[in-house]
Amino acid sequence: MNRAVYFDNNGTTALNPKVLQAMLPYLSQQQGNATSRHIFGRAARNAVDQAREQVADAVGAHPSQVIFTGGGTEADNLAITGVANALGSGKIAISNIEHPAVSRPALALKWQGWAVEQIATNQYGQVEKNTLETVLQKQVDMVSIMLANNETGVIQDIAALGEIARQHKVYMHTDAVQALGKIPVDFADLNVHAMTLSSHKINGPQGAGALILDKRIDIRPVLYGGGQEKGLRSGSENIAAIVGFGAACQLIAAEQPARHAALLGLRQRLEQGLSTLGAVIFASDAERLPNTSFFAFDGIEGETLVMALDRQGFAVASGSACSSDSTEPSHVLLAMGVQPDLARGAIRVSLGNDNDIHEVDAFLQALEIELSRLRKLTAVAI
Repeated sequence: MNRAVYFDNNGTTALNPKVLQAMLPYLSQQQGNATSRHIFGRAARNAVDQAREQVADAVGAHPSQVIFTGGGTEADNLAITGVANALGSGKIAISNIEHPAVSRPALALKWQGWAVEQIATNQYGQVEKNTLETVLQKQVDMVSIMLANNETGVIQDIAALGEIARQHKVYMHTDAVQALGKIPVDFADLNVHAMTLSSHKINGPQGAGALILDKRIDIRPVLYGGGQEKGLRSGSENIAAIVGFGAACQLIAAEQPARHAALLGLRQRLEQGLSTLGAVIFASDAERLPNTSFFAFDGIEGETLVMALDRQGFAVASGSACSSDSTEPSHVLLAMGVQPDLARGAIRVSLGNDNDIHEVDAFLQALEIELSRLRKLTAVAI
């Protein structure tokens, strides 16, 4: 390839040119604070309100349910810590494959006297209904299970799990950051009380996210100040990023079915080639996001292969970009029962709207070359 190819779209995505055009006036012209009463402030408020409607429309919610945040991590923290602060004490249950943006604030609740229960997943990284039912017998107050996993792409049956949580009168949150734009996401259909979204995963700007919230839920702010965002998230709004988030949501609402079909075709082409090369494709029999393939080759270190492919002009990831400070095997794969040695070899390819079949074929050629080279080096070392 004559140019670098980006295959790390679950980490972040390129800013859509149409989104940039929507943002430019709010980056290049004088803007008011959205809480100000003058004409500039009113214009900013109108822009935020329009974006709120666009985000709500994309996920079947009402605009009043959209709380803008600085990103998905902040929205996850608001959902978990905000409800915990309102309840005072209790027990939270999270799946053992959650993103650190959920697992770490949940574990931090121990400092406030909360108990934390982990929900086991099966060999595909799925929470089974009977497993959740058993966990909720233990006087759980809230539960968080992600809609789609950022590493494997495995999709949970959140609607069914949410129904179980409602039957037990348990507050339920889902992190839908990876799902939005790749599969249909409807807040009401999912049967949850809160849902996290992020802009930069759907070709919007970094620095904007949202918590979609059932208005009947008692929740406390995590950030105190001027009371913006219905008193739940203080701080002057990032107008340009919020406008971009809204524009990105409007685009994915219209384009999602076509995106799904195109990405699925590319993933199938990729995985046919990976299977020929002898890859172990994790959760290959489970329902997954159309763009995500998580795989490994026996005896090949993931980080080594990532760097080798980078030199060949292909940007891939060894698991979650948000946990790249850790050299430990993927906690998701370990939870699925994958052996640590194989898990250390895990590579994630996450395709995006700008990728094409020629890039996939070139990647497979480069991968075959690098695998042969690394295996020869390993043989010499032995």
